[in-house]
Amino acid sequence: MWRWSYRLFSAVSGAWFWIRRRFTGAGFLALGALVTAGALGIDTNQTLAYQIFTFLCALLAAAMLAALLLRPKFEVARILPRMITAGQAFDYRVLVKNLGTRPADGLALLEDLCDPRPAFAEFRSALRFPSYRGWWRLTMRNEVAHIDETALPALSPRAEAEVRVRGRAYRRGTLRLEGATVARADPLGLIRSLTRIGLPDKLIVLPRRYGLPRLALPGARRYQHGGVTLAASVGESEEFMSLRDYRPGDPLQRIHWKSYARSGKPVVKEYQDEFFERHALVLDTFTERDGAVLEEAVSLAASFACTLDTQESLLDLMFVGTESYCYTAGRGQLQQGSLLEILSGVRPSADRAFRRLHDAVLARRTALSGCILILLAWDEARQALARALRQSGLPLMVLLVSERDIEAAPAWLRVLVPGKIEEGLSRL
Repeated sequence: MWRWSYRLFSAVSGAWFWIRRRFTGAGFLALGALVTAGALGIDTNQTLAYQIFTFLCALLAAAMLAALLLRPKFEVARILPRMITAGQAFDYRVLVKNLGTRPADGLALLEDLCDPRPAFAEFRSALRFPSYRGWWRLTMRNEVAHIDETALPALSPRAEAEVRVRGRAYRRGTLRLEGATVARADPLGLIRSLTRIGLPDKLIVLPRRYGLPRLALPGARRYQHGGVTLAASVGESEEFMSLRDYRPGDPLQRIHWKSYARSGKPVVKEYQDEFFERHALVLDTFTERDGAVLEEAVSLAASFACTLDTQESLLDLMFVGTESYCYTAGRGQLQQGSLLEILSGVRPSADRAFRRLHDAVLARRTALSGCILILLAWDEARQALARALRQSGLPLMVLLVSERDIEAAPAWLRVLVPGKIEEGLSRL
């Protein structure tokens, strides 16, 4: 039953997609009248609706034939932004050129997005019973964004036009564009011919972000092995402080040869160990599936990632996907925008143990000045991590994204409710 239902739903949604692209508004009206006349005109002795049915059949057949004969060639080029943000409208420019030898009018530009229909494995695991409503819900969940149909001006032979395409991003991820289609209506304005142009491209959709109050994260500066030069990926040397006389045992590579030549006695460069703040932004991804709680947690992490000052400090983004990840921003490492791109691709880790994140965070605690812990639940494993960090003396901010009330929650635990995240953040 599951396999049969999957094929049926896939065929129905594919046919509906084809109809929406092929028929104009007037064509939809003619198609609806055709179906109605066909239903009413079964008995030709009782009604004349069959004559309307015949006329509409001939009309649509002529329109389809004309659409097939009028298929000029086009060239399309996009000018995309580097990134867009979930929950916001966006636009970009597209250049369309008529490569045919005849003028073309009644044109529209359609973007060919990646097929959002779920695979059979996803369909089988996500639904308890095969229903078209569930199929539609899965399809909508896979749609990263919607791009509007864009009307094009009439194009003379070899003429080019620039239009602005508008859309809206639904959720974070990667918006994959497989190509573009130029649709041209037939002379009757009922059916459109489609000229597909292979133009693969992609657009990063960043997580939505919330406004945070001004935060002064507690924590002292810690010694960072390698200092600033390590953060800048230059080497392991510390920050230069001054020159001094040579002492037995000083390495030869620290001799300042210009001063040695000028003074006639060995002089060495003296360095100081580098101390600066380093904070960890820990994201809990251990959940069964994508949902509102995980999305809010990722948006919360993105808000901190783009708000915290990394000019004079480091920020470690830590989470678990297929393995344990740690990305560092600030002081010559990644930019904050790179952290947002990384967060746009975070997926749930249902098949991993929370202990992996627990061990990864504790292994770095000696180098950290503070930690922001974003959790999806408040079970024993999460409580153990928070307890271990607090007992180590590390300044800690624990944020729990949960739709449920937490009984006997400690005073230092901040519970944020999905849909009311910004209201909860204002009380930090």
